[in-house]
Amino acid sequence: MSDVVIYHNPACGTSRNTLALLREKGIEPTVVEYLKAGWTRDQLQALLQKMDASAHEILRVKGTKADELGLTDPAASDDALIAAMILDPVLVNRPIVVTPKGAALCRPAELVLGLI
Repeated sequence: MSDVVIYHNPACGTSRNTLALLREKGIEPTVVEYLKAGWTRDQLQALLQKMDASAHEILRVKGTKADELGLTDPAASDDALIAAMILDPVLVNRPIVVTPKGAALCRPAELVLGLI
């Protein structure tokens, strides 16, 4: 499967484990280090649509300014969260894996097995 993408943070153990699981299964995904590459609105909206998820579901709170920015408020709109995620890519939880079967936030790493 060469049409697999992992939005990866090499400093994250779960992200490294997910990448290792893919490779153990013989899959060499396209690795996007999103903290370096950043996000676009279109990219995040497409990912959320493919995941059938809201921006709240991929918001990373631990180790971020999400609380301070008011992003954990259930009333915060997806548009507000996406705008914040574009400005500060660390606000997106990881790893997100996209395959022909779908897309998911793979926490825990074993969730990737349902996508391959």
